[in-house]
Formats: sequence, C-alpha cells, structure tokens
Amino acid sequence: MADEFNGQLNDDTVYEKRLQKAADNFIAAAYKLPRESGCFPPCGFQGADSVYNCISCKYDSCGFPLDCPIKEIKVMANSRIQMWCDVPFHLPNNIEIIWRFAEEVKTEEVDQFEKVTAGVDRLYSIRSTSLQHQGTYQCEIYSDQRSIVRLYYYLAVTPQVVAGHTELQEIFDLSLLPGGQLLPEPSGPPRLPLLPSPLLLTACLTALLLLLFLTLKVLWWLTDPPEQADGDENVGV
Repeated sequence: MADEFNGQLNDDTVYEKRLQKAADNFIAAAYKLPRESGCFPPCGFQGADSVYNCISCKYDSCGFPLDCPIKEIKVMANSRIQMWCDVPFHLPNNIEIIWRFAEEVKTEEVDQFEKVTAGVDRLYSIRSTSLQHQGTYQCEIYSDQRSIVRLYYYLAVTPQVVAGHTELQEIFDLSLLPGGQLLPEPSGPPRLPLLPSPLLLTACLTALLLLLFLTLKVLWWLTDPPEQADGDENVGV
C-alpha cells in the first residue's frame, strides 16, 4: 500500500478507506483476546505508581492497568447515586478528569462513549436516577495530556413500577393462602406472615356488614308478611 501511495496509483480516499478497514479489523481482533479478571497488566502510563527496582535499576510501573474491570451498580429509580473516580495510588497535582457515558450498554469500547464532563471533579453524582441513566460510565484521568487510568461503572436502574407490581403480587398471594401464611421457598427458610393492608381489611368488613344486613332483612320479611297481603284476604271473604 505504501508503494501504491508513493506511485500515486490511486486516489487518496482509497487509502483512507483501506486504513480505516485495517484499523477496524485490528480493534475487533484485539477485543476478542482473553482478559484477566481484576487489575492486572497490560499497564497504563501511570508514572505516579512507579516503584524503583534496585535489581534492574529501572522503574516498574505495572501496579495498575490502564483499563480497570467494570463495576456494576444496581439502584432503584428515583434514587441518588454517586460514583468516584479514585485510585489506590498517589496522583500528580496537575490531573484532568473526563467523565463519559455509553447509554444502555455495558461496554469498554471507547467509540461508544460520549463526553459528559471535563475538569478536576472526581465525583459524578445523579440526584434522581431513571431509565435514561442506565449504561456504562467511564472516568479517565489525565496528566500532561497522557492517560493514567480509566475506570468503568455500569449503572443498572430498576423502575419502581416493577417493584410496586412485585409488592402487590405478594399481597395477592397472601390473600389466597389460609391464615395469611406464605409457602416456604424451596431453598430457604419459611417467610414470616404478613398482615393484610388496612384498605383490604376495610373492604372485607364492609362486605360482611352488608351481608349481615341483607340476611336480617330477608328473615324479617319471611317471619312478618306485608300488611297489604292481609287486606286482600279480607276483601275476598
């Protein structure tokens, strides 16, 4: 390809497409390589974490990788969440922190992230989480325009509608079982009995009183027929 370029055999756009395709193939092949779990090499450029080795007379700076594993955070909707861009080693004073976000997906692919904030703030806070906040958050620390480390947080948000439906389903199951007892789960101890809600108790009591009133009305009608019936009999005689 270099010989073709020097000989000007093709248009420049041809080489751009070929180089982009080669880069895409390299990235795809690199992501298929197995990764170790935890913070292991390959290392980043963090000179602040380097330790001098007296045997080799060199600085060893492989104590922390450039990309750390994704940490998963599970929260309910409308909850407050805080994520810290922090590392277990000393950082230089002239650092820059960039927060990025990849919506809905759990990934470490750089091209899927969009920049959210840039500055020196290590804290990223969300006051009230919703489904639009679900995804992967990347925190990258720079020093002298060189990347030191990248941290990843995957935020999984559970809607409160789902949680409320689960609670109502448990109440419904209780109303179908005698004595308000829940059947024990196969793999765990039996759950404690739960009392029905005040609204359910009120509805049941109202239904019982209405049934008692109707029963008394029927009994009174059977034991004491209406006076109009007696009057009709006298006219007939």
